[in-house]
Amino acid sequence: KKIVIAIVALFAFSAAANAQNLGVRLGGGHAGQFEASYQMGLGSNRVEFDLGLGRSDENVFHLVGIYQWTGNIVDNFGWYVGIGGQVGYCQHHHDLGLALVGQLGVEYNFSAIPFQISFDVRPGYEFLLPAECGAGGWNSWSAALGIRYRF
Repeated sequence: KKIVIAIVALFAFSAAANAQNLGVRLGGGHAGQFEASYQMGLGSNRVEFDLGLGRSDENVFHLVGIYQWTGNIVDNFGWYVGIGGQVGYCQHHHDLGLALVGQLGVEYNFSAIPFQISFDVRPGYEFLLPAECGAGGWNSWSAALGIRYRF
């Protein structure tokens, strides 16, 4: 029990010490057109977690975790590229799915206000989910506009 508390405390202190962004990705994938998005800085790179919610005909949702390498193009305009995984669930067919995903995008961090805007593409190869859930193979391509608040 003490080890779990120590790990959670270490993660919390690490998260507080690094840059964080919280917002949405709009247009994110077959599971719906909305993802809640969280980014946490890890030095000059970061991790991003997105929760995609609902498609009305199939009740699909997914959770994505991606490690991203970041770089600067000019001033507050930058790029990022990443790789990670996705876990999805199709409620209509009670099926769980897994995917390997990549991400490539550009972002702008406003200097006068604490907001970030981004545009990215996320290709993915899905395993397990049946075709009835609109998935399988390279069926997980998406493009999205991200809007996040910078802490």
